[in-house]
Amino acid sequence: MARGKLRIHLGAAPGVGKTYAMLSEAHRRVGRGTDCVVGFVEDHGRPRTEVMLHGLEQVPRRELEYRGGVFPEMDLDAVLARRPQVALVDELAHTNVPGSRNAKRWQDVEELLAAGIDVVSTVNIQHLESLGDVVESITGVRQQETVPDEVVRRADQVELVDMTPEALRRRMAHGNIYQPDKVDAALSNYFRPGNLTALRELALLWVADRVDAHLTQYRSEHRVSAIWGSRERIVVGLTGGPEGRTLIRRGARLAEKGAGGEVLAVYIARSDGLTSASPKELAQQRTLVEDLGGTFHHVVGDDIPAALLAFARGANATQVVLGSSRRKTWQYVFGPGVGATVARESGPDLDVHIVTHDEVAKGRGLPVARGARLGRSRRVWGWIAGVAGPPLLAALLSIVDLGLANDMLLFLALTVAAALLGGLLPALASAAVGSMLLNYFYTPPLHRWTIADPKNIIAIAIFVAVGVAVASVVDLAARRTHQAARLRAESEILAFLAGNVLRGETGLEDLLERVREIFGMESAALLERAGDVEPWTCAGRVGRGRPVERPDQADVDVPVGDHMALALTGRVLPAEDRRVLAAFAAQAAVVLDRRRLQEEADRARTLAEGNRIRTALLAAVSHDLRTPLAGIKAAVTSLRSEDVEWSEEDRAELLEGIEEGADRLDHLVGNLLDMSRLQTGTVTPLIREIDLDEVVPMALGGVPEGSAVLDVPETLPMVAVDPGLLERAVANLVENAVKYSPPGAPVLVAASALADRVEVRVVDRGPGVPDEAKERIFEPFQRHGDAPRGAGVGLGLAVARGFAEAMGGTLNAEDTPGGGLTMVLTLRAAGTRPELHPATEPERQAS
Repeated sequence: MARGKLRIHLGAAPGVGKTYAMLSEAHRRVGRGTDCVVGFVEDHGRPRTEVMLHGLEQVPRRELEYRGGVFPEMDLDAVLARRPQVALVDELAHTNVPGSRNAKRWQDVEELLAAGIDVVSTVNIQHLESLGDVVESITGVRQQETVPDEVVRRADQVELVDMTPEALRRRMAHGNIYQPDKVDAALSNYFRPGNLTALRELALLWVADRVDAHLTQYRSEHRVSAIWGSRERIVVGLTGGPEGRTLIRRGARLAEKGAGGEVLAVYIARSDGLTSASPKELAQQRTLVEDLGGTFHHVVGDDIPAALLAFARGANATQVVLGSSRRKTWQYVFGPGVGATVARESGPDLDVHIVTHDEVAKGRGLPVARGARLGRSRRVWGWIAGVAGPPLLAALLSIVDLGLANDMLLFLALTVAAALLGGLLPALASAAVGSMLLNYFYTPPLHRWTIADPKNIIAIAIFVAVGVAVASVVDLAARRTHQAARLRAESEILAFLAGNVLRGETGLEDLLERVREIFGMESAALLERAGDVEPWTCAGRVGRGRPVERPDQADVDVPVGDHMALALTGRVLPAEDRRVLAAFAAQAAVVLDRRRLQEEADRARTLAEGNRIRTALLAAVSHDLRTPLAGIKAAVTSLRSEDVEWSEEDRAELLEGIEEGADRLDHLVGNLLDMSRLQTGTVTPLIREIDLDEVVPMALGGVPEGSAVLDVPETLPMVAVDPGLLERAVANLVENAVKYSPPGAPVLVAASALADRVEVRVVDRGPGVPDEAKERIFEPFQRHGDAPRGAGVGLGLAVARGFAEAMGGTLNAEDTPGGGLTMVLTLRAAGTRPELHPATEPERQAS
């Protein structure tokens, strides 16, 4: 099924006539025989709008009750069932009453479009989601009902319904928009002339941008290369030199002279990624362009004039701004330059402005540390070969006569060697010294600084030129090799950084430490603040340098957004290092955000776990704890009743029931309190050395006589435990085992020594527990199988394991050979090093 088409009437403010225009369009379509219905149109009591609804079929509205009122909404199902060709749906940004199928009316429209129904709708410019902040700054009112920009941009047609602020205010004053009692307030607040003018400008610019996007798409689809000067677009060509800021400001002034002018700054980089432009200067120029409302573009191309013109024509630019050449006069022998080439090939529809600046004819070369590209030892040997080599060669050739041609080749080879070793300057020194020696010792007349044969002059000139050319090639290769190695290292660092951060393997302190090590700094800190006037706080810091409280106190600071900065101390970094440092700063902010999100998630999990415990606790209180209370209440009520004469046996039985209920209630409350102590981490064991036979027999006092058998040898080593916690843990294990043991099969409580541990085994012959449930039975409020409600609240084993781990021991469940379950309580023998469970580490530190 083909998707329906969306037409939107866009207005700058309420009352400009959007709904009226929509209804007029509906009448035109109905007159042409189109099946058109009104899905939802609100006339707001405006007589002219109400008249326009006459003659149009209206789908009955759906009424919804909300907070004691009845609200009409569009009946989406009814419109879909009616299935017209065109549906009119007013107020696209409207929020539906709770209980509707969709939260927003634009979502209803999406369903109609998906069903193949064309929709005509309306929306005001202030309801576009991206303009919420701008509209609030203009009108002082925050729009609560918004529609995503993409929904409006996807519309097949957007028609601007425009009206001047003066005409709109007249309509308001005549009562054609609001009721008379609201007119004065509206005119003095939202409908002020300044507000309406600003909103109108927003609407016009938004529609103009959409038209421009359609024009660009049309030019691309139809491969139109000619420039259509529908609006002024100024392309500013940048070289990375200091004159770029002058060119950008000049381009911005040209753009201001035309309505809707744009500035597009472009830097053409070589395809090999190597450039001599200053990264710091380019970054400053990018910031300047964006501050002036323009855009910065990075384009790759080896032919700079062709790449610049292709970009300008692709952007449908009307003007190009270039700076006067920085080349010196003699350099024009190599070509006319970029400016002259662009002006010659621009054609009649693209104007080229050549702007003068302070750097004209001062040379194009940016300062580079040439010597630093080669190693120190290579430069030393290069100077030795360039300065000391020619005299040594001359001394050698004074012994052997090889002829002038061979002598020049040997001196040339020495110059090439100096260039290969030390670069340009040693090669120039070798060429100068070598040419002087050739002239003095080997060129007639000998031992004089003159040359008799003009051919020898040409030979020496070629000798010098070859030496300089080879030296220049070596120097350029060294610089390019250094650049390539640096870029490769930067890419490896950034790839490693991005991978670690995305995988969540790097913490904030680890990342800052890596920054400090890579850039050789003393300290690194990530600073942040809540607002522009708030003080800075340190989110993370590594190193031993001086503490930094503000970014301006650091040797290097890189801003991350408006309220965060990466601050380094130790030295001032060169501009090329700041590119990678900016990436590290952005990733540090990401790591900090992720850490905080993780902390919030942990807190949420803790709250959820606490909520689960509280819910289970309430369930236990409402069922299991009420049972003994009800029994005690019934027994006491019976004893106090004066209508019945109880015998001594009945009285004793009732008192026994009260005592059993009280004991059971005491046991349940004790487990609940113990569990709450474990959950809040307030269990602090008082460890001391004690014999098991002093504690374990006391734990059997709560079970019926004969239901448990004790086997604790007197030869067992002493254990390091908290006697009170151990007694409660063993008592819970024994009570649980007795509960599930069959009649006549007493529970065995046995102890044995194993290396540096002592094990207490509580063995029963009950039904046992499957392997997949052996860990689940230790969770709070868990009962296994079909345990009756009176079997307890499911805390005994959880409390026992918590106490065991608090004392540095473990508690696990095993199958009893022949059937049943064995609880193995492992304790630390006296005199051994404690190995606390991770859950008890905070208690150990606190104690």
